[in-house]
Amino acid sequence: MTLSRRGVLGLAGAVGAAGAVAGAAPAARAAAPGTAPGTAGTAAAPAPERVLTGCERLAADGYAELAGQRVGVVTNPTGITADARHLVDVLHADPRVDLVAVFGPEHGFRGSAQAGGSEGTGRDPATGLPVYDTYDTGGQRLADLFTAAGIDTVVFDIQDVGARFYTYVWTLYDCMRAAALAGKAVVVLDRPNPVGGRRAAGPVLERPYASFVGREPIALAHGMTAAELALLFNGEFLGSRPVRLRTVPMTGWRRASFYGSTGLPWVPPSPNMPTPDTALAYAGTCLFEGTTLSEGRGTTTPFEVVGAEGVDRRWAEAANGLGLPGVWFRETWFTPSFSKHAGKLCGGVRLIVHDREAFDPVRAGIGLLVTARRVWSGFGWRADHWIDRLTGSDRVRTLVEAGAGVEEIAGDWAAGLARFAAVREEYLLYS
Repeated sequence: MTLSRRGVLGLAGAVGAAGAVAGAAPAARAAAPGTAPGTAGTAAAPAPERVLTGCERLAADGYAELAGQRVGVVTNPTGITADARHLVDVLHADPRVDLVAVFGPEHGFRGSAQAGGSEGTGRDPATGLPVYDTYDTGGQRLADLFTAAGIDTVVFDIQDVGARFYTYVWTLYDCMRAAALAGKAVVVLDRPNPVGGRRAAGPVLERPYASFVGREPIALAHGMTAAELALLFNGEFLGSRPVRLRTVPMTGWRRASFYGSTGLPWVPPSPNMPTPDTALAYAGTCLFEGTTLSEGRGTTTPFEVVGAEGVDRRWAEAANGLGLPGVWFRETWFTPSFSKHAGKLCGGVRLIVHDREAFDPVRAGIGLLVTARRVWSGFGWRADHWIDRLTGSDRVRTLVEAGAGVEEIAGDWAAGLARFAAVREEYLLYS
């Protein structure tokens, strides 16, 4: 890996709109009257800069990236402007854009389907545009779909949550591969990583465990945005057939920023991702999908509570005893309305994140797995070893079964994470 690859990507237009450095610090404001230059005086601190998403920057540039092209959009309810208008409605109404098709991911274009489902193919009643179902569709089949839809360019605009097993990034990956096969271009409109992007965390996928919750070897909590991942996919994984890729970065977003500081409205990216707090816990507690315990689906706080029938207060006590930074574990009770343990009173733990900077969701999730197995005799894995797909290998499962602690398990993935972190650095767009 050399910096020359990044330079080639830049020359090819991959970095996209306007040529500005995305995320550059805003210009310094003038000092308050009576204040010496360079001193704070008593002036009020400037308000944080609101993030401008890729779709807003695309509009501000007059849709120049899409001029003369027949466009298909891959999106869901999160593809909105800052005033909550949907990208599809905006593009359809603008004569400068020839929008001809919409493509829906897992949960569907309207976001109505639960995990592992989609809405099928039909027409958008608001615009009359054809809506194609792309859930878990890739390769030549998806390439043929792009060709049949009559598009020249695929535009991707979906809010991600920063975890490898959240499938939207693999919809992006599949679209890039298919677009390369079909001779189409891809434009990625960037959005914030809602849990920040200062670092990557957790195990890196091993290729024998690849699936739709992880196609390629990236870290469980990748710490990247969709546009950054697109650049990485194109540079590292698409081999001799990279796609014609352009990205439209944000302005105003910093790697240390959490979603609450962006000034953007939150639209749940999927039915069980109601708030940014859910996203903060998700990379760790979604591991409980691979166990017999509930990950909180069917409650108002999915992924912030985990548990099962018969679990008691010993679990919260054991989890707090680990001393994991940034989080407390509180005994809780809940009754899921659907999914695992539906209609049954479950005991468990609620995560209370009191320091987002210090909190590592992956280590928290591992700590909960380790302590649940120690204190509850009913602990078990799903029979299909789904945990191995979620973690990216059988290593976490076998180490937990062997009685390993959090630090030993994290140490096992440290070398792979360090290698990924070095590659990741080459594709980061923001300071």
